[in-house]
Amino acid sequence: MSREKRPRRRGPPVLLAVLGGYALGAATVLLVLWVYGLQRTGGLTADATRPWPPGATLPPAARPPSPIAVSPTPPSPNGQGSTTLPPSPGAAVPRVSPPSPGAAPPSAPPPPPPPDDEIAALRHRRLLLPVQGVRREQLVDSFADSRTGHLHEALDIMAARGTPVLAVEDGRLAKLFFSRQGGNTVYEFDPAATYAYYYAHLDRYADGLREGAELQRGQVIGYVGTTGNAPPNAPHLHFAIFRLNADKHWWEGTALDPFLVLAPP
Repeated sequence: MSREKRPRRRGPPVLLAVLGGYALGAATVLLVLWVYGLQRTGGLTADATRPWPPGATLPPAARPPSPIAVSPTPPSPNGQGSTTLPPSPGAAVPRVSPPSPGAAPPSAPPPPPPPDDEIAALRHRRLLLPVQGVRREQLVDSFADSRTGHLHEALDIMAARGTPVLAVEDGRLAKLFFSRQGGNTVYEFDPAATYAYYYAHLDRYADGLREGAELQRGQVIGYVGTTGNAPPNAPHLHFAIFRLNADKHWWEGTALDPFLVLAPP
């Protein structure tokens, strides 16, 4: 006698498998939704503001740009400051050449000569030529010429008889003197009584001239002649300069060459 087959009842394992499948599917869906949400909000991209572990290196795309260094400069004349950007790599940098050694400085007027250079010091005074109308180019040096028993130590300035003789600079008339050699002579001291100017062979003195009078540069003090031992047919002014001694005797001193003082440069 055959038995009727009854349907078999599914037990707990089958139910657990079904429930596990549903749970796995739900977890997968939630994972996909979570990942999708992070991508939308940027959670999976590197953020330069977020801390990284020590020694970690940011990806190239996530590294912050290097700051550009600027160099402050002093305020401009209008009171506003400015900044200077550094030159681009490889750009030529202008160079300022220092002054070459030995370069001549800008020209300037020459200073007065030292006091111990007497000729230069007297030239610096620009003494007036003592004979009216005579040019410096006409002068002839005769300082070292020989005379009877002595050197000339003076300058002979040839001119027509009666030509005015002028004071070469301001000073004091120290002595009017007539001598056998010089004839009518004038001794003028400079303002500091350091030098004496000697005018000789005068034909005559200017009117009103007297010893001790203050002389002005260019003042007429006499006239060219041939008194003394000058040749009668060669009127000229015998002009001498000498440095006075400490006692300031009008007849004593050290002779200096007038040609070097009066001649053109």
